[in-house]
Amino acid sequence: QVQLVESGGGSVQAGGSLSISCVAYGDIYSVICMGWFRQAPGKEREGVATISTYRDRTVYADFVKGRFTISQDNANNRVYLQMDSLNPEDTAMYYCAASTRSCDLGSVTGYNYWGQGTQVTVSS
Repeated sequence: QVQLVESGGGSVQAGGSLSISCVAYGDIYSVICMGWFRQAPGKEREGVATISTYRDRTVYADFVKGRFTISQDNANNRVYLQMDSLNPEDTAMYYCAASTRSCDLGSVTGYNYWGQGTQVTVSS
């Protein structure tokens, strides 16, 4: 079992920056991929960025490329998402996810562990 706890988030004006982080507990050696997903009210959950645990390979959704950066600190079991140039369309609940199976940004069901989410609100 793996437990994920997010922190950070909050409210910011358009054009601003926020950073969110996630710490993993438990059987972390079984995790091969960490990801950030988001879900806005009335919309489906979508992948934002992933990072492979052992190879450090990153993948980004087109709508965040050049604005968001995912990184990890394996020594402290943490994953970060630095979000710059935020716009109101980025407003959503952001979830940390871990997978022991694959590293597919487009597959929500491919991630078997999820955090409780942290809210990011961007005002215009």
